[in-house]
Amino acid sequence: MKEKKELQSTPSIWRNGRFRRMFAAHTAASFGDWFDAIAIQVLVAYRWEADPMMIALIPVVMALPGLLLGSIAGTLADRVHKARLMIVCDAAIALLTLAILAVPGPAWLLPLLGLRAAAGVFQMPSQQGLTRTVVASDDLFRATSLNGLVNQASKVAGPLLGAMTLTVLSPQACIILNALLRLCSGLLLWPLRGIGPALVSADQQAVAAGQQGKSAAHTAPEADEAKMREEHVRASRFFNQWREGWAFLWRSRMLLHTLIFGLFGLIAILMIDYQFPTLLRVLAPGNESLLGWLVSAIGAGAVGCMLVLNRLNRISAGWGLGGGYVLVGGAIAALGWAQPGTGFPVLLMIGAVLGVGNGLYIITQNYILQAKTPADMVGRVFGIQSTVIGAIMVVSPLAGGVLIRIAGAGTAFVWIGMTVGILGLAGLLLQSVIWRESLADSSLTTEQNADLA
Repeated sequence: MKEKKELQSTPSIWRNGRFRRMFAAHTAASFGDWFDAIAIQVLVAYRWEADPMMIALIPVVMALPGLLLGSIAGTLADRVHKARLMIVCDAAIALLTLAILAVPGPAWLLPLLGLRAAAGVFQMPSQQGLTRTVVASDDLFRATSLNGLVNQASKVAGPLLGAMTLTVLSPQACIILNALLRLCSGLLLWPLRGIGPALVSADQQAVAAGQQGKSAAHTAPEADEAKMREEHVRASRFFNQWREGWAFLWRSRMLLHTLIFGLFGLIAILMIDYQFPTLLRVLAPGNESLLGWLVSAIGAGAVGCMLVLNRLNRISAGWGLGGGYVLVGGAIAALGWAQPGTGFPVLLMIGAVLGVGNGLYIITQNYILQAKTPADMVGRVFGIQSTVIGAIMVVSPLAGGVLIRIAGAGTAFVWIGMTVGILGLAGLLLQSVIWRESLADSSLTTEQNADLA
């Protein structure tokens, strides 16, 4: 906390060398993930011709680690050296990605994807917490926007480069590129490994108490007893911090309502999030590159939205969250209404609108979660968010697979899109009720963030 209070805002966030390293590492990892995602979807949907239920199992196995480990990962991220944890995760992801090259089919692919997702669960809250540690309060909105910008920019270049690589080489080449980029991410973070955890003082006191017990001990039994006491203190402290994270979230009206609003939208969106190849096989059979183009259009729309938000440096909660869902829902429904032979430019335009809504929602949500959370609890709050998303992803994709089997891909997209759009409209109309706390200072500005720090 002391280090955080001494941070000063700079005329340009790019003068912050630590943030530059984090930004470069995040860029490498994000681009690698999209190389990999396109390759895996092509393998499963086009090469192995898996049915919707098998495709639905992929996000489920990737979500289980978040459900089981999300809160623990967030609590751990507040206690350890965040950059070190991120480096270990990058190395694990790279090795597990290379192991995918040896799998013969979807049944063997699922366990590896689950293990790889487990490493990612520990990385996300560490990255959010490290950002909060190395970036001054007045620069936090721009840092959040830039990190989100990378996520969406990778949706533009990643799928396009992945599609080109698939045309020239193979899905396996995309998978190898992801592993190499993950290793680059770890190397970029290496100089930051000395940045300490936010919650070191209490742990140091507990360790010191244990060491005093050891120094006073003259027999082996007494030394063992002191060690057991030290381990008990650490375990108790870890549990208390995990419980404090949930208690803080429950007391914060703004954070709680933001997560609940996102929960209902994600339940619908994640039903079809991994089923785009299923729909595109109907709209354009045999055209594997269409998936890459559509995902790139979604990313381009999000990038444009985030560039505008970064310049404005403000957005109200209602328009950001509710308006984002209106655009996302409308675009999903439009894709469902599309027929075989629909023009390529029309599909790309729909994808761009979906991306604008997605960027609007993500930036607003992440900023609220960071700005309304003390620095020493950021990891725990984002860890709780991972747990919630993990729980949704266990159920929603399977429900989406069943819905597509019963009603067809197009009809399922229309129903889900209309549901999300109606939810977003409710957010716009009822924003003074849902986000009442923010309306006294409804614009999410850097001045508000400075007051919260």
